Amino acid sequence: MHLAYPLVVAALLFSVVAYSLLAQRNAILVLLSVELMLNAVNLNLVTFDVWWRDRLHGGQVLTLFTIVIAAAEVGMGLAIVLLVYRNRQIVDVDRLRSLAEEGTTPSPGGEVTRTEERQDAEVAQTAETPERVEGGAS
Repeated sequence: MHLAYPLVVAALLFSVVAYSLLAQRNAILVLLSVELMLNAVNLNLVTFDVWWRDRLHGGQVLTLFTIVIAAAEVGMGLAIVLLVYRNRQIVDVDRLRSLAEEGTTPSPGGEVTRTEERQDAEVAQTAETPERVEGGAS
């Protein structure tokens, strides 16, 4: 097997996906780009394992570890993206500057305090909700 072909393919894949990673705004496409970059690394690991004819097949073992880590990363990444989408209804990474809710300010002690306007709105909302009457209609 000639060494140059898989290495050129892996380098092209890594380069194109690295540009895509920097240019994407959608969080799911960013995660997809990271996965493709890891696949380019896996291609290099297997290529060098075949080239060196290692008895322990270290490149293939490292590839399996990379695949396991990539699977865990996808699970955690998609969970974070889904939670952000549920709270903010956007997955645009340029518009997500902080993970704090809008209307909250961090205090020096690390606690997140709500602004007065938001507290007033929450108090007004709880005052407007009718209490549920037990036992049905009379």
